[in-house]
Amino acid sequence: MIGISCNNDEILEETPLDFLAPKNAFSSVAGARQGISGLHAYAREYLFRDAASQEYFAWRRGVSTDIAYHGEDPASTKFPCDFVSFFTPVNYISRDSWTRNYKLIQNANVLIDAIEESDPEMWENEAQKEAYKAEAMFFRAYAYRELVSVFGDVPIVNEVINAPKTDFVRASVNDVYAAMESDLKFAAANLPVRGQEEDPGRITQGAAWHFLAETYVAQGKNQEAVDAASHVINDYGYAIMTERFGSTVDVFGSGDVFLDLHAYGNQNLPENTEAIWVVQFEPLIEGGSAFLGERGFGCAYYRMGNTPDGKKAFLGEYYNGKFTGYSDTLGRPVAWIRPTWYSANMIWQDDWDNDYRNAKHQIKRDFYWDNPASAYYGQKVDFSLYPADAGRDPIKDTCQYIFPYFMKFADPLNHFTSPDRSGGGSNHKDNYALRLAETYLLRAEAYINLGQTDKAAQDINVIRERSNATPIAASEANIDFLLDERVRELWGEEQRQITLRRTGKLVERIRKYNNNPKFPGLNIEDYHVLLPIPQSQIDLNIDADFPQNEGYK
Repeated sequence: MIGISCNNDEILEETPLDFLAPKNAFSSVAGARQGISGLHAYAREYLFRDAASQEYFAWRRGVSTDIAYHGEDPASTKFPCDFVSFFTPVNYISRDSWTRNYKLIQNANVLIDAIEESDPEMWENEAQKEAYKAEAMFFRAYAYRELVSVFGDVPIVNEVINAPKTDFVRASVNDVYAAMESDLKFAAANLPVRGQEEDPGRITQGAAWHFLAETYVAQGKNQEAVDAASHVINDYGYAIMTERFGSTVDVFGSGDVFLDLHAYGNQNLPENTEAIWVVQFEPLIEGGSAFLGERGFGCAYYRMGNTPDGKKAFLGEYYNGKFTGYSDTLGRPVAWIRPTWYSANMIWQDDWDNDYRNAKHQIKRDFYWDNPASAYYGQKVDFSLYPADAGRDPIKDTCQYIFPYFMKFADPLNHFTSPDRSGGGSNHKDNYALRLAETYLLRAEAYINLGQTDKAAQDINVIRERSNATPIAASEANIDFLLDERVRELWGEEQRQITLRRTGKLVERIRKYNNNPKFPGLNIEDYHVLLPIPQSQIDLNIDADFPQNEGYK
């Protein structure tokens, strides 16, 4: 007789051998590095550029706040032009904000779980293991940052979801912030310091400290925010760039250090001491992606039709035996994000000719007809020159075709793809997710909240003096001035929605400054301070109560 015994648990345990699963995909440092790359790629594609949702891209970049409205069609129902009709529980932006951020959280959880269960022998040392885990935790906190800001109470999901779950519960804002604090403190302690990251664009301690400071400010923990921001400013060798650097293509011949900051190839240079987190775009390689900066931020000049004497207004570049209609300097924009009067004009009045950030090469306001067959060739576009019977549409003329174009999102004369369309709206400039200027302004916000306006003014002036703007006095340092300064410095870079919610100014400033000609103030109501929870989430959560935010049905 032969006796056979077995361990039932071992029989039931699956070990994937011929397909990828977290258990084997992340069973080496190289695999874990792929997991980190996946988090970066997901954030790049679905948070920092348009991957199937131009509305969400534009919203994250400031459309429908005090700084911008949708220019291509100010009455569009695809973009939030009229908050009451747009922000229902089935709108695109709520859906994308919810699903994309929770997908990033799930991806981070899978990697964190795999790292925690990994063989200790696969790592060079414990510090390497903790650094990889810290980077995944950073992304998890970063996703909660948007969710808690725009939805309020949201579920905390810090474990891998492997099966359908229908009993999620909304955690309080305080609990979500506590979870973010925990992740960011771990990240700040275990990520590499500036200059020791494995690859350009990888997350370092400075980024974790910054977003921890922001998390503190959002909770009213202002002294903790000052301390955290001060780590970024003082401890890692970061510094505001004040001298020209890099290899800038200065097509207008009037550049400055602010132009250099946003020029192709300069974001990752070792001498760029201002960059903290840079999202990577690589031309002409598989998976390198492209940034739709021109498509999103520029005016669709090429659509304006004819000159006042009936000739084609823009011939553009000569390519393959014909004129393309597009300018290699301006690209092929679509006018998703049209600046408000406030952001393009009002905030610059006191320093119009002094502030580098308002220079003609930074904000292009003058456009010229380029058809030699027209008597208006070389003249500045002026819609008042058209005859009364020309049939011009003033809304399209000034909201879609010609408006102030923030050129930091363009890449003049440097397009790697679609030469017949001047890049087709895309370029390959790396993108700042965070630079030191924002940290100074965040610390200034905390100082204002503490009543220490002298210190706030000092931080604001670090930014203003770099751009040749007039320094301010302590008496001028208040939240509204700070919000103005953030626009001057960070237009299109910051998530303006989050900033305005954090400062309690969202509704007030949209009503005051958003001059959408079809919906002035965007028809915003007080309850729009939070977005509606996607109805699909509520409908699927059949085993626990999941209340909708106030004001939505």
